[in-house]
Amino acid sequence: MDTRWWRWLAGGMAGAQIVAGLGLPPAGMAMDGWVAQQISSPTRYVLGAGDRLNVEFFNIPEYTDQYQVLSDGTLHLPQAGTIAVEGLTLEQATQAITARYAQVLRRPIISLNLLQARPVTVAIAGEISRPGSYTLAAASPDSPSTLTQVLQQAGGVTQSADVRRIQIRRVSDRTLGTESVTINLWDLIQAGDIRQDLTLRDGDSIVIPTATTVNPEESRRLAAANFAADATQPIQVAVVGEVNRPGPHTLRLNTNLTSSNDGLEALTVSQAIRVAGGITQLADIRDIQVRRVTHTGQEQVIPVDFWELLMAGNLQQDLPLQNGDTIVVPTATALTSAELAELAPASFAADSMTVYVVGEVSAPGAIALPPSTSLNQAILAAGGFNNRARRSRVELVRLNPDGTILQESIDVDLSETLNAADNPSLRPGDTVLVGRSGLASFSDTLGLLLSPVTGVASLLRLLGL
Repeated sequence: MDTRWWRWLAGGMAGAQIVAGLGLPPAGMAMDGWVAQQISSPTRYVLGAGDRLNVEFFNIPEYTDQYQVLSDGTLHLPQAGTIAVEGLTLEQATQAITARYAQVLRRPIISLNLLQARPVTVAIAGEISRPGSYTLAAASPDSPSTLTQVLQQAGGVTQSADVRRIQIRRVSDRTLGTESVTINLWDLIQAGDIRQDLTLRDGDSIVIPTATTVNPEESRRLAAANFAADATQPIQVAVVGEVNRPGPHTLRLNTNLTSSNDGLEALTVSQAIRVAGGITQLADIRDIQVRRVTHTGQEQVIPVDFWELLMAGNLQQDLPLQNGDTIVVPTATALTSAELAELAPASFAADSMTVYVVGEVSAPGAIALPPSTSLNQAILAAGGFNNRARRSRVELVRLNPDGTILQESIDVDLSETLNAADNPSLRPGDTVLVGRSGLASFSDTLGLLLSPVTGVASLLRLLGL
């Protein structure tokens, strides 16, 4: 058996009494789990410097009084002198005091009550929103200060936290150094194992390591935990790539947006993209990345597949975000018309796009249209062909991401449904050129040829010739 655990529980004071009071772990139960269970129990509050006690002696009222545990962990009592109580529970301290008074009194009956518990100061570091030192409210045997309470006070764990390997480091006494135990808060989330919510002691240090990988499903569960970062606080993120308003953005929790997000109250990738104006039609939503800097300065790259979210409703892909995250939406190498049609109504798509319809239409110019609007719909939105238009063919001009220009002649049939050949889906910035019909071109040319003759004849009439 590793006797360090016993010394750790005893706090370096009256170890034999504490060991006798606790007994041995049940058969088949690991020492780590048994230790966590014992020191997490509300009835196992241990005394320390600053605790204020009421010591009552049966039939000896002159000894009954209030006493405070001194800085050296002792009580100074009448007749008995100095008694070490630091590291003992109330029951164990009562036994120790009774044993001492048995040397000067006949069959002493003593009861011990905690009047005011000392405040607990702990340090927390690692993947926590606000690392540092924290003083917890004075505890009591019925309401001890626990690990999740200090995590909440420190702003909650980050999304990069490895909650399966949280380390609690505790100074056992002045000579034995520091002991540590590993706490698995995932068992608390997953199975409700309250033993993992460790009771803290004054001087404890809590270290939350960084997870080596990020599981999207676990991230969503962690974000919903009461010891996670506060989702009601705004965060700053950057969204770059194929979105309509790339750059830094502030995200705030909006219950209207989260109500359709399986009840998760957290700021997610889809909300960040919506705040950035939605994706463009060139976005590769299969390969979105969330880049996150951990407390060690290392960058985590977390892949997100929004095509799974769009087609299969896989909400695990809508990763919860934290302050400082960067969302990268890359450019797609090729998108089919069917894929563009699927993207257009998505909640993370842009609300509208601008295209240009010029030439022989009733209302030429820039037009705001829903994403993935077809060529035919754009012509109709511009008022349709006028009586001079060539109705059989138009020109589509598109600026490609690499800077080249695509110009394509398209046979027009306004009765056609969306298809790549005769009625393609448009992209932001596309220009549709509607030319003149043959008759209109002939009329314009004839008018131009005859205009000098018409001008001379008009001048002769004015001169009376």
